[in-house]
This record gives sequence, structure tokens and C-alpha cells, in this order.
Amino acid sequence: MLGTDFRTGSPNWLDLGSPDTGAAAAFYGAVFGWEFVSAGPEAGGYGFFRQDDKTVAALGPLTEEGARPAWMHHFMTPDIRATAEAVRAGGGTVRMEPMDVMGEGWLAQFTDPQGAEFACWQPGNTPGFGIASAENTLVWAELHVPDPVADIAFYAGLFGWRHAEMQAPGMTYRVLSTADGDQEDASFGGVAPLGEGAGGGDQDARWVPYFHVGDVDATIARAKENGGTVLMPAADVPEVGRLGWLADPFGAVFALLKPDPQMIGGALISGRGTWACGAPRSSPRPRSRRPWSC
Repeated sequence: MLGTDFRTGSPNWLDLGSPDTGAAAAFYGAVFGWEFVSAGPEAGGYGFFRQDDKTVAALGPLTEEGARPAWMHHFMTPDIRATAEAVRAGGGTVRMEPMDVMGEGWLAQFTDPQGAEFACWQPGNTPGFGIASAENTLVWAELHVPDPVADIAFYAGLFGWRHAEMQAPGMTYRVLSTADGDQEDASFGGVAPLGEGAGGGDQDARWVPYFHVGDVDATIARAKENGGTVLMPAADVPEVGRLGWLADPFGAVFALLKPDPQMIGGALISGRGTWACGAPRSSPRPRSRRPWSC
């Protein structure tokens, strides 16, 4: 289950690049109740979404010409320079070379061989986000790519990830786990194929964050009231929960999940179901480079 006991390959940071950080902070505050706290004048507009005095995620301005609003998943690595070399060796792209972020840790940004963007964080003073899997926090990380088998092999070469296959109507869904510990307990995300239950053949490769919410329908209503777009209406997935897909007012894609009660407090892999559902073909491709700063 996704948490804050970070191991190699665990999601340990999540941030949003937006063209209007003030409006984005207001939107997510209205939808999830998050408080936005600036990282200070030296951080270039970067800051943190907070809940119960803990960091849920972060927000910063787009800094690259042509970049589009997007959520960026970061994965823990104990050696970010070695990870960057492994990305190159595996056919991926290093978009931003490893850099020291004021002693808080080391950051690098990458693109996998099928075009999905991600980042890595080597902890220093900041190990990662402070809360996960609670209501209104990150609960699942889902990858959508044309060839899941090939991309899982790429990430396994970086982090040693394991996976378990689960059959769903018209597709195979693969649940990801870190290399250490019980495989079910170590699950944190999944991989769905593009075009088969994942939003149509011309959807671009991407990582999508799922946030745990107490009421999917009410959260969708708040998002619509505050300028968000519904990409997939609320739907029930047996023995998984109720889910929906949204885009914020600037087009950044995210998803909601109210887990089935059987899943709360346990691993998010049961061998019985999956929430492999995707956004419509018109949803934008995430392309965003931005600095991480504390």
C-alpha cells in the first residue's frame, strides 16, 4: 500500500506544473481542502499542498516553453546519478540532469521509452511527501502506455519493480510493487495498455495520480463548480471502489478513488479487480519541466 515508508522505487513526491499557480491552488483547495504554503521568495513560485500539517503534494509554475500542465510522479532512488545512467541504458531520456536542491535532496527528470514523463528524488533532509493513502491524498499511481510489458521491463531495470497480472474485460492490468517486502503490501500502482480500456488509441503515454476521496460524486461536483472538466464520470468497479477522471481548469489530468471497504487498511491488490479506466482521446499530453524546491 502506498505510504511514507519509502523504499527504492516508491512514489515519494508528487507535484503539479501549472501556468497559474494561484488559480491552481484555489481549485485544489476547493476540491480537496488543501492549504497551499509557499516555499518562499527564493523558490520561484513553488510551494506545498498541505493537509493536517503534512505535505500532500506540491505546485510550481511551468518553466519550459511549450510545457503543458501536468502532475509529475517522483520515485525514490538511493543513487540518482546511477538511475540517470540506467534510464539512458534502458532507452529513456534524461530531460533534467541530477541536481542538488538546497540540501533537501537530489532531483532528476526523465521520459521513459514510450513517452511517459516521470522524475526521481534522492532524499536528503526531505524524504518525500508526508502523507499518503488517507482521504484527499495520493493513493495510487497508474501508468498508461502502448506496450506495458516493455515499459515494466524498463522500470524494473531502474528500481527492481515486481508486477502481478490481473485479467479485466478486454485487457490485462498489471499491478506494480516495489522490490522489497510482501508483494501485495508493497503494491503502489498499476499499468494499463493504451487503447484497451485506457481511453482510446491516440491517448499519449502518461502517469496518472489517483487521490483517495470519501465521496467521488461530491468531489466531481466541486471540481465542475470550480472550473474542472469531467473526463470520465463516476463509476463503480466491483471490489475496487468508485472512481472518476478529471482535468483541472488548465488541463492537468488526475483521478479519484473511493476504495472498497475491503481494501482500506490493506494492500491495493486483491487479485479480483482493477480500476483500469482512462481519459477520453481529447485529454492533453502532459509535458512539463519545472524545478523542485523546498
